[in-house]
Amino acid sequence: MRWIVDGMNVIGSRPDGWWRNRRLAISELIERLELWASTEHEDVTVVFEHPLSPPVESSLITITHAPRAATNSADDEIVAMVRAAERSAEIRVATSDRALIERVSELGASVYPAQRLRDLIDPR
Repeated sequence: MRWIVDGMNVIGSRPDGWWRNRRLAISELIERLELWASTEHEDVTVVFEHPLSPPVESSLITITHAPRAATNSADDEIVAMVRAAERSAEIRVATSDRALIERVSELGASVYPAQRLRDLIDPR
């Protein structure tokens, strides 16, 4: 199973003050996803609207962003990734964004709620 994670949607699923330090929240999500991916042997791509500056890199998961930062650009990038996949039925998108859920479901991907993924990789 390949996971595509709507990064900010997963971060925003828990009101833990992430908005005070967006970069820290992103770095922590990446760290948690790396640990989970390595433990569970999962193929994970996390998508953001724009690149981090300075960039955050990982050898365990793929960190990517939309070609241009704009409203819903990360969603559009996720849809493009699902559409380009040879086997979209083997992709699970982690998001709770209703419009994105509809778009990727129509392409054959399964969906995993953002809060459930957050709880899975970062239990309270």
